[in-house]
Amino acid sequence: MLRIAIIGCGKIADQHVLAVARIPNCQIVAVCDREVLMARQLGERFGIPDAFSDVGEMLKAVKPDVVHITTPPQSHFSLARQCFEAGCHVYLEKPFTVTADEAEQLIRLAEASRLKLTAGHNLQFTPEMLEMRQWVRNGFLGGKPLHLESHFPYSLADVTYIGPVLGSKNHWVRKLPGQLLHNILSHPIAKLAEFLDDELDEITARAYQSPRLRELGGQEILDELRVMIRDRSGTTAYLCFSTQIRPGINQFRIFGPNNSMLVDHGSGCVVCHSNRPNKSYLAFFLPPFHMAREHFRCGCRNIKGFLTRRLHQDSGMKELIERLYASILADGPPPLPYREILLTARIMDQIFAQIYHPDRSVPTEPALQPAL
Repeated sequence: MLRIAIIGCGKIADQHVLAVARIPNCQIVAVCDREVLMARQLGERFGIPDAFSDVGEMLKAVKPDVVHITTPPQSHFSLARQCFEAGCHVYLEKPFTVTADEAEQLIRLAEASRLKLTAGHNLQFTPEMLEMRQWVRNGFLGGKPLHLESHFPYSLADVTYIGPVLGSKNHWVRKLPGQLLHNILSHPIAKLAEFLDDELDEITARAYQSPRLRELGGQEILDELRVMIRDRSGTTAYLCFSTQIRPGINQFRIFGPNNSMLVDHGSGCVVCHSNRPNKSYLAFFLPPFHMAREHFRCGCRNIKGFLTRRLHQDSGMKELIERLYASILADGPPPLPYREILLTARIMDQIFAQIYHPDRSVPTEPALQPAL
């Protein structure tokens, strides 16, 4: 029985508690937050026995096997290091750390301590991403990926989150190198990092402030991002983060020398695109039926997953946590290769260095020029 503790009792902590509750042979024994009332409220709602306001006191008193750190990222490095010193394995919410240098130091500490460490890249473990990897392993692409595309949405319609960020320059999001983007971007970048080489030849990032954010008083915050990447072996990647595209697109596309795939997180689908040239007018008739068959297959799979209770909200988080616990019990590799965690952090560092200049000037979306 693994003994679990959670540091940071904000909104995301509820998702961790619910995910852990679905996993056998583990129990949350304590929660901790600087605001002890937050910790007590979380503990009372979910029947967790102990609540603390001091991390050191909690680690000493309950001696957890695994600690989930769900605090703002500025504290991730120091808290994870403190947990390693206490002999605890660590689940570190996204963004993993503030910088790639911190990420590398933590990974070295984990390896030196023979403790497991993972990042909260839970979208890497949704049913559709697991299916996509199975297709890749089976050789569907016909070789190494040639091009990758990651699209990620964020809505400004609900101001309950963005409102406090805009209202205070001291908000922890405003103090991140990438501000709003920094708190979200690891999800779409992690998908690219999985298939890119460690050596990157080119990263070009452009960011703007949307009219909607400007209306809300966006100040120096940027919310529209486009990135092009090319690695040493020639694989290219494109990233689009948008608060304006409707409906919001949360997709990952992977293109190979023979075939390609589309992973749609919104519908939980993996749509396979096969290279099957059709002659004459068949090109207008057969492909739509092929796409319909692919979506029907995905729909049937999702119904089966729902009926068997394998498909639920936050399936990816539960899968990631369960794999981390399994790696601890079996002393196997962690669920996310450290190479991918570090590459994600490196890409984020380079993006933020390009789009946020020292003068913090704010590019706004360029107006379309009339055709001559």
